[in-house]
Amino acid sequence: MSAIPVADDVLDADVAVLSLSETARVLGLSSSKVRQLLKDGHLIAIRRDGELLIPEEFLSADGKDGIVKGLVGTITVLDDAGFSRTEMLRWLFTSDETLPGSTPINALRTSHGTEVKRRAQAMAF
Repeated sequence: MSAIPVADDVLDADVAVLSLSETARVLGLSSSKVRQLLKDGHLIAIRRDGELLIPEEFLSADGKDGIVKGLVGTITVLDDAGFSRTEMLRWLFTSDETLPGSTPINALRTSHGTEVKRRAQAMAF
C-alpha cells in the first residue's frame, strides 16, 4: 500500500480544514476514496496533530460539485514542474493581488481557472 503524500502545514491558522471523514461526507464518498484522491494527486493534505486534513477551499461551495474545478489540473501542472506538495499548497494560498480572488485557490473557486493554470504553467519554465 503506497503512502499518502503529505504537505508541511504551511497554512495560516484561519484556513479552514476538514478531516478525511468530513471531506468524505461533504463529497459523498468513502474515506478510502478520499485517500485514493490524495494518492492520485487530486487533493493535497497536511498533517496537524497527527491527523490528515484537507483545506476546505479545495471543495466546491456546496460540496455537490466535488473538488473545485481546475484544482486537479493545476496540481498536475505544478507536479509536472517539480513542485513539492508543500510548495503547491503555499502557492495556492499565497496572496496575489493581480489575480481575481487574491489567491490562486480563490481564483479557481471564482471560475478563473484558465488564468491560474496559465500562471502555473509559466512557473514551470
